[in-house]
Amino acid sequence: MGERPYTLLSCGMSIDGYLDDAAQDRLLLSNDADFDRVDEVRAGCDAILVGAATIRQDDPRLLVRSPERRALRVARGQRPHPLKVTVTGSCDIDPGARFFALGDVEKLVYCATASVEDARKRLGDVATVIDGGDPVDLGRVTSDLASRGVRRLMVEGGGTMHTQFLTSGLVDELQLVVAPFFVGDSRAPRFVGDGEFPWGPGHRATLAEVRQIGDVVLLRYALSERFGD
Repeated sequence: MGERPYTLLSCGMSIDGYLDDAAQDRLLLSNDADFDRVDEVRAGCDAILVGAATIRQDDPRLLVRSPERRALRVARGQRPHPLKVTVTGSCDIDPGARFFALGDVEKLVYCATASVEDARKRLGDVATVIDGGDPVDLGRVTSDLASRGVRRLMVEGGGTMHTQFLTSGLVDELQLVVAPFFVGDSRAPRFVGDGEFPWGPGHRATLAEVRQIGDVVLLRYALSERFGD
């Protein structure tokens, strides 16, 4: 594996580890103060990555909300918003989604080799489609992002992306926000799925910070020697 960006995984979950409930409307797991913190973290990154399922389910904008933070990015010679990145096997994504439609910034779609041709027909007008391997190889994806000048990558979900990035050992920092309630519904998506994670009872992750933000708590874990770079 070649050079890769410093990778920060950001997630909010319930006390019992769910990203959402089973209802159609998105469950809000945080509060205004923490949403502003996340906005600040986004503004300090070169790219934001979400899985295709997150685009289909949540239709996120993935933009820097604060005008002041956008202005600071421009003053540093950057675009107002970080690059938007998604990873997909099937490329079943609506080209009209807010991921593509909003933000004056490049959108990158990494898809499985077999889907590249169809993906370029479907999304070529709204994004740059890149062969991510077959199946998609996140090491290849992150190396390609580094070659495009991405030094700091923020991964914002969903559970499949969390699981794949963590089990692949590609995360330097985990920022986990815990909401003060339970979901209690196994139909709902969880923070991570099953997998062989580098951190277990015999190799405990390093807790670097605990911060109360209103009624939620932020846990920051250092998952590599690059933490804090």
